[in-house]
Amino acid sequence: MLGRTYDAEVCSAARALEVVGERWSLLIVRKALFAGARRFGDFRSLGIATNVLAKRLDGFVADGIMERTGPDGAEYALTEQGRELATVVVALTAWGDRHLAPDGPPVLYRHEGCGGDVAQRLVCDTCGEVHDPAELRAVPGPGMPAEIAARMSG
Repeated sequence: MLGRTYDAEVCSAARALEVVGERWSLLIVRKALFAGARRFGDFRSLGIATNVLAKRLDGFVADGIMERTGPDGAEYALTEQGRELATVVVALTAWGDRHLAPDGPPVLYRHEGCGGDVAQRLVCDTCGEVHDPAELRAVPGPGMPAEIAARMSG
């Protein structure tokens, strides 16, 4: 895992990986999102060692991905921040389906409201199109330190 300082990596992707980049993290989130897992035992079917599972769940609570709920505090519920990870899970699943599922997708995501397939896509906010990731360019944003932004622009 990356360190907890970001002097060399001024990057939100690096920061996000610190929270959800461990091998079990997105599987725990997936189980909570799409299988209704809420109690510690619900996540055990993933095959995670209990000490690792406890550490991940505690970390998700500390990082605002989940909150403890229920009368005894023994349930874990995704927060809005945690539910937003659905886009990441769907996108990662689609990549796996294209490149690592020779017999076809093992799981399909469907919109409960109409039954349509759900997909994650790159879309330009202005024209609505991105045909190839090669069309993308990283530019300094408002959170980029000025000295690094200058190097990126020059």
